[in-house]
Amino acid sequence: MKFIDLDRQYREYRDEIDSAIQAVLESGQFILGEAVSSLEKTLADFTGTRHATGVSSGTDGLLLCLMAHDTGPGDEILTTPFTFIATAEVIAMTGATPVFVDIEPETCNISVRELEKKIAERKKAGGRLKGIIPVSLYGQCADMDDINALAEQEGLFVIEDACQSFGAEYRGRRSCALSHSGVTSFFPSKPLGGYGDGGMVFTDDDEFAERLRAMRVHGQTRRYMHDMPGINGRLDAMQAAVIKAKFRHFEKEIQLREEAAGRYASMLLEKIPGVKAPEIKNDRTSVYAQYTIRIPSGTRNINMRDSVAEQLSKQKIPCAIHYPLPLHMQRVFSYLETAPGTLPESERAASEVLSLPMHPFITEEEQERVISALSEAIQGV
Repeated sequence: MKFIDLDRQYREYRDEIDSAIQAVLESGQFILGEAVSSLEKTLADFTGTRHATGVSSGTDGLLLCLMAHDTGPGDEILTTPFTFIATAEVIAMTGATPVFVDIEPETCNISVRELEKKIAERKKAGGRLKGIIPVSLYGQCADMDDINALAEQEGLFVIEDACQSFGAEYRGRRSCALSHSGVTSFFPSKPLGGYGDGGMVFTDDDEFAERLRAMRVHGQTRRYMHDMPGINGRLDAMQAAVIKAKFRHFEKEIQLREEAAGRYASMLLEKIPGVKAPEIKNDRTSVYAQYTIRIPSGTRNINMRDSVAEQLSKQKIPCAIHYPLPLHMQRVFSYLETAPGTLPESERAASEVLSLPMHPFITEEEQERVISALSEAIQGV
């Protein structure tokens, strides 16, 4: 059993993927070109945005957005500490300061209530707040309308980190089309993944999109003419071709993910009621980039989650921890002096979350094996 079975997916779409790769090889156009522009149009239409800009990774997409907003030293960007490091890493790379805001326990997404408190705190301290990067974690969008309203009130930009949520819906709109800009990733394990790194930035802002397109090629506006700083941040044609071939099946795959998540939830409720299944709010959907449960330790003086993960490994059931240490406790951000205990929900989640095998092609029998092993592991701790 695999945590994410990309081999099975490739076998399913082999002819289409191979044909797409062969077409790029025969074209001789490996950087940008028709394959990239075609994917950009297709995914802009899918999300309902005016512009989609293919970039070299989700990380570079976030960085380019910050650069396009002229983010720099002295600026403060609000974000969650319970996410992959790329979200905060790019803030630091611009010279700006990440300001971490705690999460809501139900979804593990950034808490609007805590965001309001942190904004008031930083304003009182004379902080120079500039933007917010909410993360749509595990495949479910954050409370984007409330975040956007708060940002507008405070004069802040919003970039949705949608690297795990491409295809999810929020109040009838698609992730990546919920704020000024949205960024997704095509890393192979993502819901829509390539066979290497890649990403895309979405926006309705014409001028912003034009800046992004220049900045992804070293700030070049005409050949060898550079009007602004940029990076080597292009999406290559081979990845674009693979992603577009897979995209033809994407909506069906989302449905399969939802069905698999429903089976997991029913099995957990029936066999392991003490374990918390993912909570999806009524006004949105999830693409289940991960199927992440929570295993509370209760009053026992051990970390139940770690013990269960160890037992699952012994039974050859793959699992993962997304994420074991919140960003405010990582050594790289020690200069921020955010003490342990300051963001309790993030720290609690980090000690409880466990991601189970999840992909569109997982079978009911495989899920039953996972749940049986999980039940046995919990009982044995």
